[in-house]
Amino acid sequence: MLIPSVMLAVVALSLFRADASGSPRRVTPVYDPPVLAGQLASTSWPWWCSGGVYGRHGDEIVLTSSGHCAQEGQTLYAADGSVSGVAGPISYSATCAHPGYRCTASDMNYLVVAPDRIPWGHLNEIDMGVGGYRVIAAGTQPLECRDVHIGDEVEFDGREFYRSGNVIAQREYRPPVNLDPIYFPCISIADISAATGDSGGVVIVNGQLAGIASRRFGDLLGFTPLGSGLAELGVTLCDTPNCGLTPPS
Repeated sequence: MLIPSVMLAVVALSLFRADASGSPRRVTPVYDPPVLAGQLASTSWPWWCSGGVYGRHGDEIVLTSSGHCAQEGQTLYAADGSVSGVAGPISYSATCAHPGYRCTASDMNYLVVAPDRIPWGHLNEIDMGVGGYRVIAAGTQPLECRDVHIGDEVEFDGREFYRSGNVIAQREYRPPVNLDPIYFPCISIADISAATGDSGGVVIVNGQLAGIASRRFGDLLGFTPLGSGLAELGVTLCDTPNCGLTPPS
């Protein structure tokens, strides 16, 4: 889900490439198990949320998502009813100057991926649906808020629905504490439609990793810095196919 504002119904959308009707149709493969970075990661109602990127927490493979998507320890399920994994902790800053709020760079958590759902050999990939797979190069450092500027190009594929647009605003996020008791020092807003199920999805700016879908402004996408959220959770971005681990034989 994506908050605040009125909750919207989940929209069931398919991935297509140009066919006779002019609709886009997917042409890239879906691996088994699939890459959920960039795709709908959980259909455990009411936690319809998208995956961000794969990372390592110790020797565990995790998939980032949004901190308001699940409670720590909750088991999450894929569309076919199989276990996707178990939700980990929610990000937070070590100090907070705003009483009553949870201060954090990004509203992020992660899913400890179930062993049979780890897409070995593809952990440094993001599935952008009709936008194609994106491979995270070794040594990649995600953009921070200071690196993102109004007018920059934005790509997003949360909810299995590829969209593109531009950054139109940046601001501090501190809503009334009784409505949403969370504080972000910086959130970027793009002219991309957003709805329930988009939360946690990875946001690409000017072709580079930049953020995660965190909030909605009207029906527009708000995203917070990916790299800072990873740091708060102690997660290392997977930038090699097996994330430095040896797959089980």
